Amino acid sequence: MTDKIQQAWFLAAKYHAGQRYATPEAGVSVPYLAHLGAVTLEVQEAIRRKPDLDSSLATLCAILHDSLEDTDLSPAVLENTFGKAVLDGVRALTKNESLTTKRERMKDSLRRIKAQPREIAVVKLADRICNLAPPPSHWSQDKVSAYRKEAQLILSELGSADDYLANRLGEKIM
Repeated sequence: MTDKIQQAWFLAAKYHAGQRYATPEAGVSVPYLAHLGAVTLEVQEAIRRKPDLDSSLATLCAILHDSLEDTDLSPAVLENTFGKAVLDGVRALTKNESLTTKRERMKDSLRRIKAQPREIAVVKLADRICNLAPPPSHWSQDKVSAYRKEAQLILSELGSADDYLANRLGEKIM
């Protein structure tokens, strides 16, 4: 499994090269891999607490969760390299940009995530936990409030997938 995880990490590094992740400190961003690493660490802690989770699926999807949405990585490369289960998981975590509103995109994504193994919901919970770290300094209070409201929807829809991550997300929403 370690070889596959390293392969996923290098693929993510290649495809997310040059992308930055905003921090709460004004004018400071970090390489996007910092976000992928943070999500993966949250998932790893959930796996440590619940060893019945498919650690390979959860870890690979954590590393690759934004690869279809934010890069030009093709679904074929993802499937050929990591298999159909990883492709299906990453696809479920990818918003459908053809839907007109952000709420429609989120509801659609949540519906698709719930149709996947629970490891995919674990990744979504971990992703939102990381995204609710102190927000970037340029976010308005309205945007922060809307993001927290959306996080509450994620928690209510997916929280049963993992109680540890559900509690962490609940704390971050407050």
